[in-house]
Amino acid sequence: MTAPAKIPPATLARLARLGILHRADLLLHLPLRYEDETRLMPIAAVQPGMSAQVQGVIAHSEVAFRPRRTLVCRLQDGGGELYLRFLNFYPSQQKQLAVGRQIRAIGEVRAGYYGLEMVHPKCRAADDDTPLPQSLTPVYPTTAGLSQATLRKLIAGALESLPLADTLPEPLLQKMKLAGFAESVKLLHNPPPDISAHSLEGRTHAAWRRIKFDELLAEQLSMRAQHRQRGKRAAPRLAPQHRLTAQLIKNLPFALTGAQQKAHAEISRDLDRPHPMQRLLQGDVGSGKTVVAALAALQAMENGFQAALMSPTEILAEQHYLKLRDWLAPLGITPVWLTGSLKKKDKREACERIARGETQLAIGTHALFQEQVEFRKLGLVIVDEQHKFGVQQRLALHKKGTGGKGMASESLRAHQDARSRAVSDETYPEDRREASKHATKQIDGAADYEAVPHQLMMSATPIPRTLAMSYYADLDVSVIDELPPGRTPVITKLVADTRREEVFERVRAACLEGRQAYWVCPLIEESDALERELQNAIETHQALCAAFPEINVGLAHGRLDHAEKTRVMAAFKAGEVQLLVATTVIEVGVDVPNASLMVIEHAERMGLAQLHQLRGRIGRGVARSLCVLLYQQPLSELARARLKIIYENSDGFEIARHDLLLRGPGELLGARQSGVPMLRFADLSEDAALLDSARATADEMLRDFPEAARSHLQRWMANRHDYLHA
Repeated sequence: MTAPAKIPPATLARLARLGILHRADLLLHLPLRYEDETRLMPIAAVQPGMSAQVQGVIAHSEVAFRPRRTLVCRLQDGGGELYLRFLNFYPSQQKQLAVGRQIRAIGEVRAGYYGLEMVHPKCRAADDDTPLPQSLTPVYPTTAGLSQATLRKLIAGALESLPLADTLPEPLLQKMKLAGFAESVKLLHNPPPDISAHSLEGRTHAAWRRIKFDELLAEQLSMRAQHRQRGKRAAPRLAPQHRLTAQLIKNLPFALTGAQQKAHAEISRDLDRPHPMQRLLQGDVGSGKTVVAALAALQAMENGFQAALMSPTEILAEQHYLKLRDWLAPLGITPVWLTGSLKKKDKREACERIARGETQLAIGTHALFQEQVEFRKLGLVIVDEQHKFGVQQRLALHKKGTGGKGMASESLRAHQDARSRAVSDETYPEDRREASKHATKQIDGAADYEAVPHQLMMSATPIPRTLAMSYYADLDVSVIDELPPGRTPVITKLVADTRREEVFERVRAACLEGRQAYWVCPLIEESDALERELQNAIETHQALCAAFPEINVGLAHGRLDHAEKTRVMAAFKAGEVQLLVATTVIEVGVDVPNASLMVIEHAERMGLAQLHQLRGRIGRGVARSLCVLLYQQPLSELARARLKIIYENSDGFEIARHDLLLRGPGELLGARQSGVPMLRFADLSEDAALLDSARATADEMLRDFPEAARSHLQRWMANRHDYLHA
């Protein structure tokens, strides 16, 4: 193998933007599509709509103004002619396309003003003796300043100089009937001209099947190894004492459902083990996850440990605080509330109480994981709506219990250092050794770990089965699939904005009958989103106040100071405010049983999970509840599909399944906040059978082929472990 050439720093920076941090990453930077430069077509044979490569002589070339400055060339091959048109061009292109030059042009043919034409085709000088390529030409994902030619050269060098040894043992290869890794990678980068373009671009070819399987297998190995590793870490053993927990259950004004009791029992058993619990508690909107979390927190307190509950918004954090304060006050427990809007003095006092261990339960937003917050004896971390937090945030809070305030930031700095490493010759071998050490540490459990707190994550966005199998394979999952008695089904209506006056009358009638209503204004996705959202809410509030002088209309949005926001929400909960105009700050956590009507403006702009969450704010009392989704026409195909799904379905798991098909896993998991790519090649909606095989193979490899498992992880998952397991 030849030694690879050194890569310039500017190119390294651009490669890093694509997630290419080591030379080996180049092997798995696979094409988006291909161009067929292996054959020439006579110009007379080309038809509009086809992509073709032609060769001929420039018979005419001019810069015309039609109406803008355009380079127009006429290409002839003796049997026909074709126009080449360039809206943006350089003097060098004019020289290349001068009259008399012989060139090859490849592009899409279409009907133009003067006849058949190609707009901005790829051109290069050629003569009758210029050979044709022997394989299809790959077109790679790229970034500004990084040309296809540079990528092809770098990838060709990596294919020539790097080992392509198969990480799957031969028995598993035979059992799975998979193509070899080396042949698959080489074929995808340089496919022969006779291969089916449809199977390549549709990712159904055997080579793609191997790559997708390897990606899923790496993910499963990593998750399985993490699951095993937890069994080798120490965590405080929080045995059930049945004092505080039993007292809370006795004091509650309602009985736990069977699903809540089952989830509580599963969590209680995990807490009683000397290894860290990492459990996902999922349940639909209003299923009663908070009381199960409260029982888990009490079990930690019964054993002399602290618990922390982190929520994504101040409104949700405060709702949890008020609810838990009322539940726990009879038990002699006063939680601390910690958010970014607290006054400096109050924040300092809260931090001091947490550090001294005077408070057993801390509830708050991201403020809980800031560096100045130190826990004396943290035994349990609860993260609500966990997918709304970035991975760094979840890691930072989790590591508050591992022995020092600096550990979280050190971990993040280490990750950032790894992300910024170059893919040059000098760093590449070291990177691979470090990745190998990390993979070995994961599988063998060779590292010494300090005690870590137990972790309970909660989500009201139900996770579809394939998503849970893929991204939560290292977690234990509890599901609350039973709504408390008394919850009434919510009727959903789709109403065009042209019928706005009818909606006004429906709201007026409901409020005058003694019921309450929400009017929700959406976030507008523009650069000044927060300002526009605020203005939209204020204008809607003014319009409704004018339309309903006999009704008390309140306003809640993210820019209100904490005291005013608290006052408005308390007034709405007490029934003093009949109609609450709000932004999506009320998406989670708000519980007003008398509110039985919700109007959501511009529902076509919202995602399914958000619409379902908002709708879950009503239907909490005995009155028949109605959710009106106001939409503006014309609707895009995606918006139409979303509204149809939310109209036809009330089950959160079914809605999440549709959401996965529409959007992919990223937004459901909070991946967009993590900075780490999710699956690049496999598709959970199409490759469920491969995922099942990858799960089974992962267990077999960890048991029978640990060296091969290490090699596989090294190839696919270097420097990403912490982020996948947060």
